[in-house]
Amino acid sequence: MTTIERLIELKGREVWSVDPDSSVYDAIALMAEKGVGALLVMRGGKLEGILSERDYARKVILKGRSSADTPVREIMTANVYYVHPEQSVEQCMALMTDKRIRHLPVLVDDRVVGVVSIGDLVRSVISDKEHLIEQLESYITGR
Repeated sequence: MTTIERLIELKGREVWSVDPDSSVYDAIALMAEKGVGALLVMRGGKLEGILSERDYARKVILKGRSSADTPVREIMTANVYYVHPEQSVEQCMALMTDKRIRHLPVLVDDRVVGVVSIGDLVRSVISDKEHLIEQLESYITGR
């Protein structure tokens, strides 16, 4: 069973964030530049929220707001679900499925040490299954 600690060791601990007072336009531009679907909203190293493409679509575009004039704090999700490094990929997938979210910050003592996406988790599960299949094939064929 793969842990989140192992997953972030493999994928990297890079975290992209934005200040709550930044404009939504600047946040979306950063998401596009970095190729990510969400940014953590942080002030002084403290997690205050998360901003996703879904937040942007539902709270800016559909409401006819201006992304240049709207601060991130007005549309971010403030109630952030998070995980700890010792949790398993399967536990995180269950949380994401239950809460219908796609990104989870990884925290140690209220300090962000990484972020995992549903794509990261799916890739990990597929990799684990492929490895298991290879082991079983080797066992069956006597290699």
